[in-house]
This record gives sequence, C-alpha cells and structure tokens, in this order.
Amino acid sequence: MSRLPPLLRAAHPEPGGAVTAAMTLLALGVGHRGWSLLGVAAAVGATQLSVGWVNDWLDTDRDRRAGRTDKPVAAGAVDRRTVGLAGLIASLAVPVLGLPFGAAATVCITLVGIFALLYDWPLKSTPLSVVPYLVAFGLLPAFVVLALPGHPWPPAWLVAAGSLLGAGAHFANVLPDLADDAATGVRGLPHRLGATGSQLAAAALLLAATLTLVFGPPGRPSWAGLTAAVLAAVILPLGWYAGTRARGRPVAMFRAIMVVALCDVTLLIVSGRVV
Repeated sequence: MSRLPPLLRAAHPEPGGAVTAAMTLLALGVGHRGWSLLGVAAAVGATQLSVGWVNDWLDTDRDRRAGRTDKPVAAGAVDRRTVGLAGLIASLAVPVLGLPFGAAATVCITLVGIFALLYDWPLKSTPLSVVPYLVAFGLLPAFVVLALPGHPWPPAWLVAAGSLLGAGAHFANVLPDLADDAATGVRGLPHRLGATGSQLAAAALLLAATLTLVFGPPGRPSWAGLTAAVLAAVILPLGWYAGTRARGRPVAMFRAIMVVALCDVTLLIVSGRVV
C-alpha cells in the first residue's frame, strides 16, 4: 500500500482529476445516469491515468538529471517499471471501457487516448505540441455525447469549444515553468513562442472558447454566458497590463487566464443542457 500514493502522484492527479470531473459533470448535464455516468467517468479517467503515467515513465531520466524531487519516479518513491506497467494497463483499458457505449464512442475515446500519448511522445518537444490538445479535448465532449443512447452526433460548436479550451490550457499550463522546462530539454510550441507569445495564444484561444460556448448553442445566449464573455474580454487585458507592470514570472496574466479557463469549463459543463 505504501507504493500507492506515489504511484497516484505519478499520474498527475490534479489536472487529470479536473478533466475527469469536468467531463463527468458534462455527462450528467447531457443525460447520463447511473452506470452510464460511471462508465463515462471511468473511460475518461483511464485516458488521464494513461497520459500521466506514461509521461513520467518516459521522462524519468530527464527528471533525475534535473533533480525533480517532486516527481515520484525520479525521487525513487516508486520504480519506473511499476509506473510504465500502470501506464500500459490504463492505455489498454481505454478502448475496453468505451465498448459498452458502441462503436462510434469507442473509436472516439480511443483516439483521445492515442493523441494524449502522442503528446507524451514524440510531440511534446516539437512545434506540433498543441495538436494533441486540440484533437483530444475536442473529442472528449464528443465522446460524452456519442455515448448517449441512440449515439447522437455531437454539435460542432461543442467540439470546437473543447478544442479551443484544450489548446488554450496547453499554453497557459506552461507559463509559470517556461524556463524550467527549457532547461530540461522541453521545446514545445509554447517554449518556441516564448512567454509573450504563449500569453497571447492562451488568451486568444480561451476567449474564442468563451465566445463559442456563449454563441454556439441554438437560441439566444443566456445572461450568464454573456456575463462570462464580458468578464473574459475585460480580465484578459487587465492581466496583460498588470503583467507588464511587474517583474519576474507572468503571474498576473497566468491568473487572469486561469479565471477565464474556469469560466469556460463552467460554461462547457452547463452547455450539456442544450446539447
């Protein structure tokens, strides 16, 4: 049992848990209940465990050279073979967990898992590092809808919003650690654009996600959606301005982006009612 906590930490539980929770709440909003809801949560959760464990398995040597004692494998809290085996099991479980929801949903969640792993290797340190986020995060809400009885086709605006949110999260996630990542050899698209370029990319993508979630669904936009759009349009420039007045890491802009991302996730969850 002593190996279980570090093994779970190696799976990057915070972002993985957040994605799984968001998709589970979206599933609840579109009509999943009981075992169907649990099945969606399990399938999405398996993709997150897979990408987290495989990431730390692949990065072990680099993390050790960089002295990453926060990484359980690099710190010796759990051995690399165990994490690699866990990643393999989780990866193989993804399509199996999709099977009860039909062929289309199974293909969809399997592609999510594949593109997530493509980020781990070989795309993380290339200019194409954003592509897995665009594809996988667009397919996640698509899977939630396809898994419904009758397998309805997911609306284009929902898929687009997921893609934009995922891509924005990719740029936002690396902002506080650009220098540390570069020192360990990570050279994805955000690192090539630099702090300023990544801030602009994250802000533009998340604002686009907000507008898609507000104006994409049929009917008139809700007051809550319009409020979120105004909030995003105001808080991002304020974060940029605060960042230009401060020294060091772009904390102000990062926090502004996180607020908008939280609004987008909330809008995404609520959008399940109009799918």
